[in-house]
Amino acid sequence: MAKILFLETDPEDATGVNQQFPDAVCRKEALNGDELVAACKDFNIVSVFLNCWFSRDVIERLPNLKLICTRTVGFDHIDLDAAKQHGIAVTHVPDYGSRVISEHVFAMLLSAFRHVYAGQQRMTTGQFDYHGLRGIALRGKTIGIAGTGKIGRGVAEIAHGFGMKILAYDLYQVPDIVQRLGVQYVSLEELMSQSDVISLHLPSTASTYHVVNAAVLSACKPGVTLVNTARGDLIDSAALLEALNGGRGRLGLLDVLEH
Repeated sequence: MAKILFLETDPEDATGVNQQFPDAVCRKEALNGDELVAACKDFNIVSVFLNCWFSRDVIERLPNLKLICTRTVGFDHIDLDAAKQHGIAVTHVPDYGSRVISEHVFAMLLSAFRHVYAGQQRMTTGQFDYHGLRGIALRGKTIGIAGTGKIGRGVAEIAHGFGMKILAYDLYQVPDIVQRLGVQYVSLEELMSQSDVISLHLPSTASTYHVVNAAVLSACKPGVTLVNTARGDLIDSAALLEALNGGRGRLGLLDVLEH
Protein backbone atom coordinates (compact mmCIF):
# COMPACT_ATOMS: atom_id res chain seq x y z
CA MET A 1 0.00 0.00 0.00
CA ALA A 2 1.25 3.47 -0.89
CA LYS A 3 2.38 5.65 1.98
CA ILE A 4 0.77 9.12 1.81
CA LEU A 5 1.86 12.40 3.40
CA PHE A 6 -0.14 15.63 3.47
CA LEU A 7 1.86 18.77 4.24
CA GLU A 8 0.57 22.30 4.90
CA THR A 9 -2.69 20.80 6.15
CA ASP A 10 -4.78 22.93 8.51
CA PRO A 11 -5.90 20.97 11.59
CA GLU A 12 -9.55 21.49 10.71
CA ASP A 13 -8.94 19.82 7.34
CA ALA A 14 -7.00 16.84 8.67
CA THR A 15 -10.16 15.05 9.79
CA GLY A 16 -11.60 15.15 6.29
CA VAL A 17 -8.33 13.96 4.81
CA ASN A 18 -8.18 10.97 7.15
CA GLN A 19 -11.77 10.05 6.37
CA GLN A 20 -10.75 9.63 2.74
CA PHE A 21 -7.24 8.31 3.41
CA PRO A 22 -7.23 6.64 6.86
CA ASP A 23 -3.52 5.80 6.77
CA ALA A 24 -2.33 9.20 5.54
CA VAL A 25 -0.08 11.32 7.74
CA CYS A 26 -1.08 14.99 8.04
CA ARG A 27 1.28 17.75 9.10
CA LYS A 28 0.55 21.46 9.18
CA GLU A 29 4.09 22.71 8.52
CA ALA A 30 5.49 24.02 5.25
CA LEU A 31 8.91 22.39 4.96
CA ASN A 32 11.84 22.98 2.63
CA GLY A 33 15.35 21.71 1.94
CA ASP A 34 16.68 19.09 4.32
CA GLU A 35 13.54 19.22 6.47
CA LEU A 36 11.35 18.48 3.44
CA VAL A 37 13.56 15.56 2.42
CA ALA A 38 13.51 14.14 5.95
CA ALA A 39 9.72 14.39 6.13
CA CYS A 40 9.09 12.82 2.69
CA LYS A 41 11.81 10.19 2.39
CA ASP A 42 9.61 7.22 3.39
CA PHE A 43 6.49 8.28 1.46
CA ASN A 44 5.34 7.41 -2.04
CA ILE A 45 2.74 10.18 -2.40
CA VAL A 46 3.07 13.71 -1.05
CA SER A 47 0.34 16.37 -1.17
CA VAL A 48 1.40 19.99 -0.63
CA PHE A 49 0.10 23.53 -0.96
CA LEU A 50 2.13 26.62 -1.91
CA ASN A 51 5.13 26.77 0.36
CA CYS A 52 6.91 23.43 0.01
CA TRP A 53 9.48 23.76 -2.77
CA PHE A 54 10.39 20.56 -4.59
CA SER A 55 13.67 21.64 -6.17
CA ARG A 56 15.87 19.29 -8.17
CA ASP A 57 18.08 18.78 -5.10
CA VAL A 58 15.07 17.73 -3.01
CA ILE A 59 13.60 15.46 -5.68
CA GLU A 60 16.90 13.67 -6.29
CA ARG A 61 17.01 12.68 -2.62
CA LEU A 62 13.53 11.10 -2.58
CA PRO A 63 13.89 7.70 -4.32
CA ASN A 64 10.59 6.39 -2.91
CA LEU A 65 8.49 9.27 -4.19
CA LYS A 66 6.12 8.46 -7.06
CA LEU A 67 3.55 11.27 -6.99
CA ILE A 68 3.46 14.94 -5.95
CA CYS A 69 -0.04 16.40 -5.66
CA THR A 70 -0.11 20.18 -5.29
CA ARG A 71 -3.41 21.57 -4.08
CA THR A 72 -2.97 24.68 -6.22
CA VAL A 73 -3.48 25.92 -9.75
CA GLY A 74 0.19 26.85 -10.18
CA PHE A 75 3.09 24.44 -9.93
CA ASP A 76 6.15 26.70 -10.15
CA HIS A 77 7.24 25.40 -6.71
CA ILE A 78 7.98 22.01 -8.30
CA ASP A 79 10.85 21.29 -10.67
CA LEU A 80 8.86 19.48 -13.36
CA ASP A 81 11.91 18.47 -15.39
CA ALA A 82 13.53 16.83 -12.37
CA ALA A 83 10.28 15.08 -11.48
CA LYS A 84 9.91 13.71 -15.01
CA GLN A 85 13.50 12.49 -15.08
CA HIS A 86 12.95 10.57 -11.84
CA GLY A 87 9.60 9.06 -12.87
CA ILE A 88 7.56 11.18 -10.46
CA ALA A 89 4.10 12.21 -11.62
CA VAL A 90 2.88 15.71 -10.71
CA THR A 91 -0.77 16.73 -10.48
CA HIS A 92 -2.41 20.06 -9.73
CA VAL A 93 -5.94 21.50 -9.37
CA PRO A 94 -6.59 23.66 -12.46
CA ASP A 95 -10.04 24.70 -11.24
CA TYR A 96 -8.94 25.49 -7.68
CA GLY A 97 -11.06 28.36 -6.34
CA SER A 98 -11.60 29.84 -9.81
CA ARG A 99 -14.95 31.46 -9.02
CA VAL A 100 -13.89 32.45 -5.52
CA ILE A 101 -10.79 34.22 -6.83
CA SER A 102 -12.80 35.97 -9.55
CA GLU A 103 -15.15 37.30 -6.88
CA HIS A 104 -12.21 38.26 -4.69
CA VAL A 105 -10.96 40.60 -7.43
CA PHE A 106 -14.18 42.58 -7.10
CA ALA A 107 -14.24 42.32 -3.32
CA MET A 108 -10.92 44.18 -3.32
CA LEU A 109 -12.01 46.64 -6.00
CA LEU A 110 -15.30 47.54 -4.33
CA SER A 111 -13.75 47.76 -0.89
CA ALA A 112 -11.03 50.10 -2.15
CA PHE A 113 -13.12 52.18 -4.56
CA ARG A 114 -15.94 52.67 -2.04
CA HIS A 115 -13.61 53.23 0.95
CA VAL A 116 -15.32 50.45 2.90
CA TYR A 117 -12.55 49.97 5.46
CA ALA A 118 -12.09 53.70 6.10
CA GLY A 119 -15.84 54.08 6.54
CA GLN A 120 -15.99 51.19 8.97
CA GLN A 121 -13.13 52.68 10.97
CA ARG A 122 -15.01 55.99 11.24
CA MET A 123 -18.16 54.24 12.40
CA THR A 124 -16.34 52.39 15.17
CA THR A 125 -15.25 55.75 16.58
CA GLY A 126 -18.68 57.35 16.21
CA GLN A 127 -17.85 59.52 13.19
CA PHE A 128 -20.82 59.44 10.83
CA ASP A 129 -19.29 61.70 8.20
CA TYR A 130 -19.11 60.79 4.51
CA HIS A 131 -16.71 63.56 3.50
CA GLY A 132 -13.57 62.14 1.92
CA LEU A 133 -15.27 58.80 1.32
CA ARG A 134 -16.89 59.51 -2.01
CA GLY A 135 -16.19 56.51 -4.16
CA ILE A 136 -15.63 55.53 -7.78
CA ALA A 137 -18.19 53.71 -9.94
CA LEU A 138 -17.13 50.67 -11.94
CA ARG A 139 -19.76 51.20 -14.63
CA GLY A 140 -18.23 52.63 -17.77
CA LYS A 141 -14.67 51.96 -16.70
CA THR A 142 -12.34 49.81 -18.80
CA ILE A 143 -10.96 46.67 -17.20
CA GLY A 144 -8.02 44.88 -18.78
CA ILE A 145 -7.83 41.17 -18.01
CA ALA A 146 -4.39 39.67 -18.62
CA GLY A 147 -5.02 35.95 -18.92
CA THR A 148 -8.42 34.47 -19.77
CA GLY A 149 -8.26 31.06 -18.17
CA LYS A 150 -11.07 30.06 -15.82
CA ILE A 151 -10.34 32.84 -13.34
CA GLY A 152 -9.92 35.52 -15.99
CA ARG A 153 -13.16 34.45 -17.66
CA GLY A 154 -14.93 34.64 -14.31
CA VAL A 155 -13.63 38.19 -13.87
CA ALA A 156 -14.96 39.07 -17.33
CA GLU A 157 -18.42 37.76 -16.44
CA ILE A 158 -18.59 39.85 -13.27
CA ALA A 159 -17.19 42.92 -15.03
CA HIS A 160 -19.87 42.57 -17.68
CA GLY A 161 -22.50 42.66 -14.96
CA PHE A 162 -21.06 45.93 -13.69
CA GLY A 163 -21.29 47.46 -17.16
CA MET A 164 -17.54 47.72 -17.68
CA LYS A 165 -15.77 47.73 -21.03
CA ILE A 166 -13.62 44.60 -21.13
CA LEU A 167 -10.23 44.26 -22.81
CA ALA A 168 -8.32 41.00 -22.64
CA TYR A 169 -4.97 39.51 -23.49
CA ASP A 170 -4.12 35.84 -23.84
CA LEU A 171 -2.08 33.71 -26.21
CA TYR A 172 -5.23 31.63 -26.78
CA GLN A 173 -8.43 33.59 -27.32
CA VAL A 174 -11.80 32.33 -26.06
CA PRO A 175 -14.50 33.05 -28.67
CA ASP A 176 -17.33 32.47 -26.18
CA ILE A 177 -16.50 35.52 -24.05
CA VAL A 178 -16.06 37.67 -27.13
CA GLN A 179 -19.54 36.78 -28.36
CA ARG A 180 -21.33 36.59 -25.03
CA LEU A 181 -19.65 39.35 -23.02
CA GLY A 182 -18.30 41.68 -25.68
CA VAL A 183 -14.69 41.08 -24.67
CA GLN A 184 -12.16 42.67 -27.01
CA TYR A 185 -8.79 40.93 -27.30
CA VAL A 186 -5.85 43.31 -27.70
CA SER A 187 -2.08 43.17 -27.32
CA LEU A 188 -0.66 43.26 -23.83
CA GLU A 189 0.74 46.73 -24.53
CA GLU A 190 -2.69 48.02 -25.59
CA LEU A 191 -4.34 46.46 -22.57
CA MET A 192 -1.90 48.11 -20.18
CA SER A 193 -2.19 51.55 -21.80
CA GLN A 194 -5.98 51.64 -22.23
CA SER A 195 -7.31 50.15 -19.00
CA ASP A 196 -8.55 51.93 -15.87
CA VAL A 197 -8.27 48.64 -13.96
CA ILE A 198 -5.78 45.89 -14.82
CA SER A 199 -6.36 42.41 -13.37
CA LEU A 200 -3.55 39.86 -13.70
CA HIS A 201 -4.30 36.17 -14.24
CA LEU A 202 -1.12 34.94 -15.91
CA PRO A 203 1.06 31.99 -14.88
CA SER A 204 4.52 32.52 -13.47
CA THR A 205 6.98 31.73 -16.27
CA ALA A 206 10.24 33.13 -17.56
CA SER A 207 8.30 35.18 -20.14
CA THR A 208 5.88 36.66 -17.58
CA TYR A 209 8.47 37.53 -14.93
CA HIS A 210 8.03 41.26 -14.13
CA VAL A 211 5.60 41.61 -17.03
CA VAL A 212 4.47 44.72 -15.15
CA ASN A 213 7.65 46.76 -14.87
CA ALA A 214 8.68 50.42 -14.83
CA ALA A 215 8.31 50.81 -18.60
CA VAL A 216 4.83 49.27 -18.60
CA LEU A 217 3.68 51.33 -15.64
CA SER A 218 4.92 54.54 -17.26
CA ALA A 219 2.72 53.73 -20.29
CA CYS A 220 -0.40 53.01 -18.20
CA LYS A 221 -3.26 55.45 -17.83
CA PRO A 222 -2.71 57.95 -15.01
CA GLY A 223 -4.63 56.73 -11.98
CA VAL A 224 -4.64 53.08 -13.05
CA THR A 225 -5.54 50.44 -10.47
CA LEU A 226 -3.58 47.18 -10.62
CA VAL A 227 -5.03 43.96 -9.18
CA ASN A 228 -2.91 40.83 -8.78
CA THR A 229 -4.44 37.57 -7.55
CA ALA A 230 -2.12 35.39 -9.65
CA ARG A 231 1.61 35.29 -8.87
CA GLY A 232 3.72 37.87 -7.08
CA ASP A 233 6.61 37.86 -9.53
CA LEU A 234 4.41 39.13 -12.37
CA ILE A 235 5.04 42.61 -10.93
CA ASP A 236 8.28 44.46 -10.33
CA SER A 237 7.39 45.48 -6.78
CA ALA A 238 9.88 48.35 -6.60
CA ALA A 239 8.57 49.81 -9.86
CA LEU A 240 4.98 49.55 -8.66
CA LEU A 241 5.81 51.26 -5.39
CA GLU A 242 7.56 54.05 -7.26
CA ALA A 243 4.56 54.49 -9.57
CA LEU A 244 2.14 54.64 -6.65
CA ASN A 245 4.29 57.05 -4.64
CA GLY A 246 4.75 59.21 -7.74
CA GLY A 247 1.01 59.44 -8.33
CA ARG A 248 1.05 57.52 -11.59
CA GLY A 249 -1.07 54.72 -10.19
CA ARG A 250 -4.13 55.00 -7.97
CA LEU A 251 -4.02 51.67 -6.18
CA GLY A 252 -2.15 48.38 -6.07
CA LEU A 253 -4.49 45.64 -4.80
CA LEU A 254 -2.27 42.64 -4.19
CA ASP A 255 -3.39 39.23 -2.98
CA VAL A 256 0.10 37.86 -3.70
CA LEU A 257 3.57 39.32 -3.22
CA GLU A 258 6.92 38.81 -4.87
CA HIS A 259 9.40 36.83 -2.76
